[in-house]
Amino acid sequence: MTSDTLAQPLPRPRVLADLVARARRRLDAATDTQLANWCEDAVWNERNRAERRGRPPEPDIDALAAAVLRGSRADRATAALTVLRRWSDEVHGHFDPRVHRMVTRFAPGAIDALLSSSNLRWRPDRPDHRLSVRGNTTWLAELAQEATLVVCPTHVSNLDSPLIGLALHQAGLPPFLYGAGLNLFSNPWLGWWMHRLGAYTVDRTKKSTLYLDLLKDYATRATARGQHGLFFPGGTRSRSGALETRTKRGLLGTAIAGWQESIAAGVDREVYVVPVTFSYPLVLEANTLIQDHLAEAGRQRFIIEDDESAAPRTVLSFVRRVFDLDATVVVHFGHPVDVAGRPVSTDAVERRADNLARRRLVSDREGRLQADPQRDRAYTDLVANALVDAWPRSAWATETSLAACCAIQMLGRRIGSTDPFRCLRATAADRRFPRAALTAAIAHARAELDASAARGMGHVDLPSEAPDLLATALLRFARWHRSRALAADGDDILIEDPRLAIYYAARAQPFLSA
Repeated sequence: MTSDTLAQPLPRPRVLADLVARARRRLDAATDTQLANWCEDAVWNERNRAERRGRPPEPDIDALAAAVLRGSRADRATAALTVLRRWSDEVHGHFDPRVHRMVTRFAPGAIDALLSSSNLRWRPDRPDHRLSVRGNTTWLAELAQEATLVVCPTHVSNLDSPLIGLALHQAGLPPFLYGAGLNLFSNPWLGWWMHRLGAYTVDRTKKSTLYLDLLKDYATRATARGQHGLFFPGGTRSRSGALETRTKRGLLGTAIAGWQESIAAGVDREVYVVPVTFSYPLVLEANTLIQDHLAEAGRQRFIIEDDESAAPRTVLSFVRRVFDLDATVVVHFGHPVDVAGRPVSTDAVERRADNLARRRLVSDREGRLQADPQRDRAYTDLVANALVDAWPRSAWATETSLAACCAIQMLGRRIGSTDPFRCLRATAADRRFPRAALTAAIAHARAELDASAARGMGHVDLPSEAPDLLATALLRFARWHRSRALAADGDDILIEDPRLAIYYAARAQPFLSA
């Protein structure tokens, strides 16, 4: 199995037939009670979803409901498979290697022209490039020839999906199969391109077990076939602005399942998980995300369908305004881990020995794979913990996050609490600070960031002088948001919009003491 398997996709009917066959095996193995519960769960979730959207449920959902009420086990299985066939057709993408070659040839120049106010050419070698890809990408590209990579980025913005595609190309990596929210396909033109670049659809409004298991099947079979994959383990964009500290285990477990499936098929190919961290100077949907976070008092809605990224003109305006400032989005590829959460060795001989030892742990004396769900769950937990540990190590400090964090910390000391709701209730007088005081706090924090980076926690590429750093942050805050996180007012600095200040501060807080 070669590293360019994705560039030679299987015929669509064959993929869909395989997904239905996998679902049939799972339904056949279920007890009568399990099958009934799965069907009832699908009917309940789909009817609720249809009601929220103001639409009638799909006809096959009514047929499934009838089978649950009056049908036999066979009737329920048949009705469930009918629903799963439709969902499989919806999920499966239309990867086209010709489109991928064309886009990766011309898109970088087009994106650079879009992001630049001057006629700069696409220069991946420039450290200050607007899309800056960092990490040991040369080794990762070599590793992709011998192993299947599963890239797991943090999730900041809906811009992550197109930017990670460009970042993979800039890093010299092959095509990746990745899931993208169905809301991103609402634009027919964008959806057509995303499908043919390797994206498959994930409808986050569908929450039934049947649908979630279908997504796991899709990712598992792709990994088992040697298709490089990508998904966001956080499940949705960070509402608070902070780096994710928890992951959804479902899709993450498909890396282990796919690896074991390839072992059972006699394929000598490892699966490695690659952490990736996005670092943005400004975030398109920051207002909506932090409002949702605060309104839910920390409880996240599963999906937001009507934020700033839903309007193409808004996205274009954001991109032009922000990147005219020569701001840089950093996409940092971290060190990969194996399916047991251990760092992958850069030495080929040592890596081979590790791979053989890991395979022995999941096989009997004759080399046959031994099923052990409890062991697999433990492995998934180890990989999840490794990602949560790696993401902050690959984060890059920004002027906006550092300045906002210093201002929020100063406000917290003034009112006796950094609780976000206390900060929101602070008066304008409490939120006003002498510029000199905030500059001094930034200088101190800048030194703390350097110390954190020296310990391997995050990266720093910021102006060395605090006044310059603050000036850059103020300029960027003024560039996009209608109400600014921080604004200059004579010799003072005002936390103009404490919600936005809280959002941007969250990214820097783990690296600074209060």
